[in-house]
Amino acid sequence: MSTAVSTASPSTGSAKSTSGPRRRRLGSTGIVYLALVGILVISAGLVAAQGGNFFSQGNLFYLLSQTSLLGFVAIGQTFVILCKSLDLSVGYVVAWSSLVAATTMAGDPSRIWLGVVAALAVAAGVGLVNGLVISKLRVNSFIATLGVGLIIKGYLDTQYKGPSGEIPKAFQGFGYTRIGPVPISVIVLAVVMVLGVVLLNRTRSGYHMFAVGGNIDVARLSGIRTDRSIILAHVLCSLCAGVAGLLIAARFGTGNALVYTYGYDLNSIAAVVLGGTLLMGGRGSIMGTIAGVLILASLDTVFNVLDVSPFFKDVLRGAIIIAAVAMYARRQIDPASSRARFRALAQSVRPGGARDRQAPPGSSSASAPSTSSGKEATR
Repeated sequence: MSTAVSTASPSTGSAKSTSGPRRRRLGSTGIVYLALVGILVISAGLVAAQGGNFFSQGNLFYLLSQTSLLGFVAIGQTFVILCKSLDLSVGYVVAWSSLVAATTMAGDPSRIWLGVVAALAVAAGVGLVNGLVISKLRVNSFIATLGVGLIIKGYLDTQYKGPSGEIPKAFQGFGYTRIGPVPISVIVLAVVMVLGVVLLNRTRSGYHMFAVGGNIDVARLSGIRTDRSIILAHVLCSLCAGVAGLLIAARFGTGNALVYTYGYDLNSIAAVVLGGTLLMGGRGSIMGTIAGVLILASLDTVFNVLDVSPFFKDVLRGAIIIAAVAMYARRQIDPASSRARFRALAQSVRPGGARDRQAPPGSSSASAPSTSSGKEATR
């Protein structure tokens, strides 16, 4: 038996030596921020070649303004995508919220808070309906939110023939006031971002969203009320779209039903996916989403500065999104990562232990000891 033990020992040592130290892989959020830095550097170089300054105060204000508007919608979209859901009604919620805020305020500064509360209440109601239809009626999120959005569109087209209501001058500062090149709306976006990060990473509701998106059946068997998580995610998504509607109303000075044609639904999904959140749910982050929004805003800014054709802008944006998703998908099925996990599992198994004895035939770490012991028994 002593010979058997001595024979198994070198094989274990060689396995440990060949595996070597494992390098920590860069996460999706880190990759997208590196991509953001690269796009900013390339954009600055292209603008400088034309004799301009990409980081001028005017360009930075435009970039941050675009970021704040799409950022609110994209943060909300992150919640529902993490739950393996989707919301195609956000563009209509933005338009409806702007109209509710403008018509409620009616140019009266004393009615500002009433208009804000009314707009957010309408947005939350739409999110509640979306969540109930998806979780209780078991309707696919794509169909459910598209149907709700079309209902809102029909209502807006019937009731509002053009811009309606009036935003008081005091509230219009939300859309135009800035501290240096930083708009007030970006500061509000930063607050919403911090609250979203805390919700996802420090609260039970956030953990439940990740669990529901990862595997809803396992989450249900674990005691998680999956319906509540889905409903909460859709309510938060619509609330964020309502804040974007308030920002639109503040910039326009009135409500506008045609805001739903601006493509916030698909652009927000693109920003979330570009930020590393999986469309299949269960993995992602708000910080990655913000980086995705900044990438899209940077592209819009450099295209406007260089006066690039809108057609080419859409082509390049689509190519970047496809390339990013393909890269994330490859990282999920990378054979090297599977081999690394297998080596870690093999190292955790002790020689001569229960797992070694139960190892399947053909395993190199298990077959050597058994063969040696068989020879000793024959002798």
